[in-house]
Amino acid sequence: MSEMITPELVDLGLAAETKEDAARALAQRMADLGRVTDLDGFLADVAAREAQMPTGLEGGIGIPHCRSAHVTAPTLGFARAVPPVDFGAPDGPADLIFLIAAPAGADDAHLSILSSLARRLMRPEFVAALRAAETPQQAAALIADAPAPATPAPAPDAPAPAAPAPASPEAPFTVVAVTSCPTGIAHTYMAAESLTRAAEEEGIGITVETQGSAGFTKLTPEAIAAADAVVFAHDVPVRDRARFAGKPTVDVGVKAGINRPAELLREAREKAARGEVRSAEPTPAEEAGEEADGFGARLRTWLMSGVSYMVPFVAAGGLLIALAFAIGGYGINEAPSVAEHFDWGEAASWAALLFQTGGLAFGFLVPVLAGYIAYGMADRPGLVPGFVGGAVALTINAGFLGGLIAGLIAGGTVLAVQKVKIPTALRGIMPVVVLPLIGSAVTAFMMFLVVGKPVASLQNALTDWLSGLSGANAIILGVTLGLMMCFDLGGPLNKVAYAFAIGGLATPNEGSLKVMAAVMAAGMVPPLAMALATTVRGRLFSKTERENGKAAWFLGASFISEGAIPFAAADPLRVIPASMVGGAVTGGLSMLFECTLRAPHGGIFVIPLIGNPLLYLIAIAAGTATTAGVVILLKGMRRTAAPVEATAPQGAPVETGKVTAAA
Repeated sequence: MSEMITPELVDLGLAAETKEDAARALAQRMADLGRVTDLDGFLADVAAREAQMPTGLEGGIGIPHCRSAHVTAPTLGFARAVPPVDFGAPDGPADLIFLIAAPAGADDAHLSILSSLARRLMRPEFVAALRAAETPQQAAALIADAPAPATPAPAPDAPAPAAPAPASPEAPFTVVAVTSCPTGIAHTYMAAESLTRAAEEEGIGITVETQGSAGFTKLTPEAIAAADAVVFAHDVPVRDRARFAGKPTVDVGVKAGINRPAELLREAREKAARGEVRSAEPTPAEEAGEEADGFGARLRTWLMSGVSYMVPFVAAGGLLIALAFAIGGYGINEAPSVAEHFDWGEAASWAALLFQTGGLAFGFLVPVLAGYIAYGMADRPGLVPGFVGGAVALTINAGFLGGLIAGLIAGGTVLAVQKVKIPTALRGIMPVVVLPLIGSAVTAFMMFLVVGKPVASLQNALTDWLSGLSGANAIILGVTLGLMMCFDLGGPLNKVAYAFAIGGLATPNEGSLKVMAAVMAAGMVPPLAMALATTVRGRLFSKTERENGKAAWFLGASFISEGAIPFAAADPLRVIPASMVGGAVTGGLSMLFECTLRAPHGGIFVIPLIGNPLLYLIAIAAGTATTAGVVILLKGMRRTAAPVEATAPQGAPVETGKVTAAA
């Protein structure tokens, strides 16, 4: 470890207002020693990792880290922040900050040393010693004392030793666990250490498989077979998950494994006592490894599961319908069934075929939405009740909102039944008979007789409101949708706005078509604006960002808002507000110009299917120019305000941040 951290990489009095400032201060020390070749490029990689999940830990610790092509050797920077800096930990800001920089091709030995440090951060005595260190030399020596691995890291598929015996004869309960995080450097091993220490305190036998960057040692089949339950603490998909089929399973994000291990172990014991098991295949939420500590986070994950499965139906059905209108005109919806009348040489017949096929695809929207919301909540047993609830929502004209509620009812019903202790003899038929039967009956009852009619009335009111939108109300809605589309660039708010728009396409009218147009226009702005900004003022951006800017032209034109994420991750405080301003301008102008859109996706490639296409392009151009101008202004202000690093002779170039100006 001594070659990874030196006193020059330690700051015991860091003064930083934000986590970005803290990371930059430590990264600058690494760059000064030649261990980071491109400061802004490396910080962009750090920010991208931070955007995946905050790196603050309970107890006042922040551990930003990443693997980056801009790092020449594994390096560790340490700072004590005065005052503490917020890294997103639930208990407050961090005063101990570690910046871990790993090269893209870091070897297993180096990564194993870093994993040893991560485990030590879970020990109170080590953390206390760091807070008491009086000099950078003392702090560096304390950190460098992390033991190197006694043997090389195992090959990814090497067998592991058998599980240890249970901790005591009085508590024979045993658990196997898997921990993993996106980079596999820090949180993976912290969660493993935290779970191991909690199991010792609870008298539980545990064996942990750490699926880190240095490979992983598989749990043996014997260890898994002997375990009473499984704990997954992960932010990337668990590899070879099928090994754990048929076991009571607790599935959370990796930070839950760090922050509340005892609670997870108790939950595993309770599930084992009830005989509650899950299938080997993950739900969309589990596959993403999202931690869901609060109901709001879990609800968002469930809804996004349904939306993610619904979107392909929307795209296929919507584009088929849009093409049908383009070929056969808006009267094609009155054409007879192509099963009864089809003329191979008649364009109208082909248009009718496209329209009716698209309509069938659209007919699945609500059942698929409801079914996969329930699936995200309760795995496969939730699918049938969810689809049934979605079909009921269609039957009673409860529409998109009805599908959302039906999915939640179905998933909640199955989860409730799963918590009932079932005799061993009945457990085998629970997933395929009992849970779908009870879930479908309860969901249908609730939708037909309790919540269905009020929801249908609300859906009709919403449809009527959209149909009557005009003037200031329409512009305000367009501005709001534009702000939502550009706030998190493909995240939850973006998806909510998009889901609202495509839900209206299921029952199209003038208002819902205007909403769809405003949403797509605003979603195109951030990547197009970043592409424009990197072209106009490239020196304000890193080399990596300038390369990303070239691709952002196509991504923005294709309505892929995520094309702006690399820029937002590197500089969120400037890029996100600028994107929101441009998105609001575009959304408002699209509504003002009364542009309409029947296709749910496609960007400029569906311009022929847009009402008032010229004005639509003007709205997009206005928003793009606005965002590009604002982001250039904000970045320029930062560069102007940056301190001069050194005093140069008169007439010599002076470095000010990344901009070189003549003195």
